[in-house]
Amino acid sequence: MDTRIVFDAFPDLTEKQRELFKTLEFLYKDWNAKINVVSRKDIEELYLRHVLHSLGISKVIQFLPGAQILDVGTGGGFPGIPLAILFPDVHFTLVDSIGKKIKVVDEVVAGLGLTNVTTIHARVEELDEQYDFIISRAVAAMPTFVSWVKGRIAKKSRHALKNGILYLKGGDLEAELAKYPKAQVFPLSTYFDDSFFETKKLVYLPLKYKG
Repeated sequence: MDTRIVFDAFPDLTEKQRELFKTLEFLYKDWNAKINVVSRKDIEELYLRHVLHSLGISKVIQFLPGAQILDVGTGGGFPGIPLAILFPDVHFTLVDSIGKKIKVVDEVVAGLGLTNVTTIHARVEELDEQYDFIISRAVAAMPTFVSWVKGRIAKKSRHALKNGILYLKGGDLEAELAKYPKAQVFPLSTYFDDSFFETKKLVYLPLKYKG
């Protein structure tokens, strides 16, 4: 699986963005051999299972310059790093409680020369800052995730969607989202043809500011 799957889905990428996406594979294969953060199967399909999946968020919302985005449980840097390449004028804070994962993220960010990414080795409950959106890839059931990120949403909304959570998740979400009537579910199969996305979704949940 090569970068064409990303370039076809995002034809307006700049030459610099294309180069950065190309560099991702080398960096991840190099670091994954030292510190395993991505499964062997997934590393072979990096652009489909990680990069394009992460970029699915941008099919639902275009982050505005100056926006502050928090990636919770970033793991190897997803969805934060691909989105940071796509939105160079947006600041991404990537947090994970596992130190070796943050080490890999730090090295990938340095290798790409990204200046719009901050990494934090901590649990999200320990953070004090507030953000326009909180993004993540299925690190917990939604009620648990919401309890983790309470108080992390900024008061002023500037985007077409009100500030809140953008959560990449698969499968049947009906029971999990039953207590969130304002949640919106966007099937990623709407935007991407590959069968990998048949059950993949983006859940948007607006959250109120709590000072």
